[in-house]
Amino acid sequence: MVAIIKTGHSINRILSYNENKVQQGVAECIGAGNYPVDIEKMAFAMKLNRFIKQADLNENVKRNSVHISLNFDVTEKGISKEKLMEIADTYMAKIGFKEQPYLVYQHHDAGHPHIHIISLKVRDDGSRIDMQNIGRNQSEKARKEIETTYGLVPAEKHKREKELVVKPVDANKVEYGRIETKRAITNVLDKVLQNYKYTSLPELNAVLQQCNVAADRGNENSRIFQNRGLVYRILDQGGNKVGVPIKASDFYSHPTLKFLEERFIENEKARIPHKSRVKNVIDIVLLDSKKMSIQELAKIIEPSGINLVLRQNAEGLLYGITYVDHQTQCVFNGSALGKSYSAKAIQERCGLYEFENQKTNVSKIKKSDGTNPQVNPKTVSDLSVESGSKTNIAVESTNVVEKIINAITQTEHDSSYLPNQLKGKRRKKRRKGQSDNQ
Repeated sequence: MVAIIKTGHSINRILSYNENKVQQGVAECIGAGNYPVDIEKMAFAMKLNRFIKQADLNENVKRNSVHISLNFDVTEKGISKEKLMEIADTYMAKIGFKEQPYLVYQHHDAGHPHIHIISLKVRDDGSRIDMQNIGRNQSEKARKEIETTYGLVPAEKHKREKELVVKPVDANKVEYGRIETKRAITNVLDKVLQNYKYTSLPELNAVLQQCNVAADRGNENSRIFQNRGLVYRILDQGGNKVGVPIKASDFYSHPTLKFLEERFIENEKARIPHKSRVKNVIDIVLLDSKKMSIQELAKIIEPSGINLVLRQNAEGLLYGITYVDHQTQCVFNGSALGKSYSAKAIQERCGLYEFENQKTNVSKIKKSDGTNPQVNPKTVSDLSVESGSKTNIAVESTNVVEKIINAITQTEHDSSYLPNQLKGKRRKKRRKGQSDNQ
């Protein structure tokens, strides 16, 4: 069993997320703790008001909501609702939430069985529950005891706990006309908005566009832009907008511009520890590999869970890169990682600019005399594109994967770290009074 604990500013949003899943038919509320009536008799308003009433007892607790998911092995699909509720009750008691109000939802939208628990950090006397290190201490101890008591598959048997976690962006790509537009977009937003750490609209769109969805403010002169509005649209396979846009306020979770801007602030700090992973992967590939294109770089790092989203103008010139790390669920514009990871710098490190300059020089020689110049065979070889490039990419990818895995499992202490091989040589300063003839 794997337990994941998250906190948030809005209990309404977390409750709406789970209730929306119920409406879609992919989840059900199977129980509650410390509620006055049975769940069958409770409407949404009653569920929410119970939380809000207790949260208002301490307005100083800004991140007052708690969202927990308990994830079980794929072989444990036969666990009954009664047993799941027993596990939920036991877990909440062991982590110090026995007296707190909580709701339990069973979700059916993943390959493994899992439940979501919603609760509060504010006690009924107005005091605040300290959750610092709760995941490492109380939750970890509770998990092991529950695995033993209920005969569950231990998390240690899995190489990575992430194998049990709901996969990020596991929603299918939206195809216009296949299913109702609003429902299709909602499925994607549910997977992305609360899980990924993005700090701008372009970074969010770098993830959404992988599912053929885009958040759109319109152009600066449009009414929707000037009124700080936001719509969501479906994209076709070519990235073009199709169908009727839907206002953000029309969705159940209200993913408006104001909501996103709050997420931008939260995510800015939350993604900092994960910068080094992306930088290490890029550095290792470019350090050990020969000259390559941006597309080849993207293919080599893809097995590590990182996607490159390239931003090009109408002429096809690259002016921006966004890195989407699906393992840590973090999104970084190139400049956020540092100058060495911007679009221009990556092209230089790939050797693309050098290649284009050589190509231009040869072209100029041909134009000057109207004949084919006598070019050194070695230079021709350097300028030619190898016919077996696809094979080379696959081989390079295989050779680099092991080094990437080692790099991404190490913690980077200095966020400004750059391998010595990538640093320029320092010029020696001339001492005063030292002549050129010395």
